[in-house]
Amino acid sequence: MENKPNLTTAQIIWMSFGFMGIQCGFGLQNGNASRILEDFGAKVHELSWFWLVAPLTGMLVQPLIGYFSDKTWTFLGRRKPYFLVGTLLCCVAIVLLPNSAAWFAGKSALLFGAVFLALMDASINVAMEPFRALVADNLNDKQRTLGFSIQTFLIGIGAVLGSWLPWMMTNVFNVSNSAPKGMVADNVVYSFYIGAAFFLGCILVTVLFAKEYDPETYAKYHGENPQSESAGLSEIFRDFAKMPKAMLQLGLVQFFSWFGLFCMWVYTTKGIAENAFGLPVGISEYDGAQKIAFGKAGDWVGILFGIYNGISAIYALILPAIVRKIGRKQTHAFSLVCGGVGLISMFFITDPDMLVYSMIGVGMAWASILAMPYAILAGSIPAGKMGIYMGIFNFFITIPQIVSALLAGPMVSFLFDNQAIYALATAGFMLLLAAVSMIYVNDGKLIKVK
Repeated sequence: MENKPNLTTAQIIWMSFGFMGIQCGFGLQNGNASRILEDFGAKVHELSWFWLVAPLTGMLVQPLIGYFSDKTWTFLGRRKPYFLVGTLLCCVAIVLLPNSAAWFAGKSALLFGAVFLALMDASINVAMEPFRALVADNLNDKQRTLGFSIQTFLIGIGAVLGSWLPWMMTNVFNVSNSAPKGMVADNVVYSFYIGAAFFLGCILVTVLFAKEYDPETYAKYHGENPQSESAGLSEIFRDFAKMPKAMLQLGLVQFFSWFGLFCMWVYTTKGIAENAFGLPVGISEYDGAQKIAFGKAGDWVGILFGIYNGISAIYALILPAIVRKIGRKQTHAFSLVCGGVGLISMFFITDPDMLVYSMIGVGMAWASILAMPYAILAGSIPAGKMGIYMGIFNFFITIPQIVSALLAGPMVSFLFDNQAIYALATAGFMLLLAAVSMIYVNDGKLIKVK
């Protein structure tokens, strides 16, 4: 079995270019889904339950996509067919989600909005999961941290665009950021249209320009053929039972990390609207000046989310240098602490402009969450199982989000008296717990990064 050759920076970029489009879609979803659902009539304590469909679909879809992409070979390659199909389905959902109220009224609009959110997330998972496996397929050990860091950089760029689009529509193109009761503002609707086009364009770049090893070359570098016989879907359960020890150790870190992230995505708009824009606590339906203020808060959350994603893009480029100095475990723990402090600081800040500083720590944590666990894990996964184990690892992302979705609503309602800002403080403490949990992770030998 031969060692895989080093790839050029351009080759690594083409492999992950489509991920930039995926994260533009995620940026739109994370910054606007709660806002859209509230426009359709959702109550503050119900928001996390509507978001529940996202991790549920991810938990079901990603292991299956990982398994089938391990066993697939077409004229497009192993992973590319899944990129393309997932993208086309997701673009349909992106267009439909903000338009639910155009075809349905009242609770029906809310229901179909949740359905389109589920379709959007399931499709994103179809497109996203094989990207992790593609990087691990093509890069040798020395370039793996670099590969995931470049991927995280592109993720950050895409998420900045997705997060900032509604603000840009209003402040650059003078599109309204408010709408009649039960409808979604035009700046959000048009942003989703642009996001769908950008998503598709980025995926096509990867499909057209990225290279995958053919079965014979893959066998030369990995010692096995991707078209080898399999034991069927029961193989997923056997692989789950035999998961690498590093995956279990990272599971606790992932639980706290993604529990906190989910709280942040669901409750930031509501928390900031009340804590920094002066809107009354616990009210879901706004009129007049309050609705305009809520629209401004929603646009500002998009800016803040864009800032933390921009920070993550920059921080991702220096992660390999930090790893060389202190190791992957310590790098991830430090980044998580910065994120926890950033989220907790939002509880004490009532000036919207000052929240920019909170996003610095959040961006550092986000970059590390997207890169370090995968860099640690990839070295312990058998080559022919890269897709399925990356999919199984998604359990440690989706399960904490499901737990958070089930608990966050009652927490906000009964413990926090409908004050969403407390959910953001809780998210910060979760990231601090994730940092402490890194003590229990064994990264093995430190691999020098070129």
